[in-house]
Amino acid sequence: MSITLKSLVQNCKLLNSLLTPVAKVYSSAAGYQKIGLRYDDLIAEESELVQEALRRLEIAEPREAYDRAYRIRVAQQCSLTHTLLPKDQWVTPETDKRYLQPYIDQVAAEFAERGDFDNIKVVPRH
Repeated sequence: MSITLKSLVQNCKLLNSLLTPVAKVYSSAAGYQKIGLRYDDLIAEESELVQEALRRLEIAEPREAYDRAYRIRVAQQCSLTHTLLPKDQWVTPETDKRYLQPYIDQVAAEFAERGDFDNIKVVPRH
C-alpha cells in the first residue's frame, strides 16, 4: 500500500493538529454549508464514474439520493434569491459526512480493473 498525503496527515499527530483547524476554517469559508449542501453534493455529475456511483446510491440508499436532490434544489433557490438559509438549517461539520465517496471509490476501482482486463495481452503458447 502506498503512502498518501491523507494517510500521512491522519497518522501524524502534529500534522493532524495543525491542519484540522485550517480545514474547518476553509470549509466554513467555502459557504456551501450555509445553503444546505454537503461536500459530496458539490461533485460534478458529468463524468460516467459519478453517474454510475449516483445510480448505485439510488439503489442502495434511496432516501439519501432523495435528500441529495432536495438539498441541491434548496441551494439553487438560495442562489436565485441571493439568500442564505436560517442558521439552524445550515449543515454542520458533524452532519457533513461523505455519503457518495465510497460509491465513487468502488466504481473507480471497477473501471480500473476493467481497463486492466481490456488491455491484457494474450501470448499464444506453441
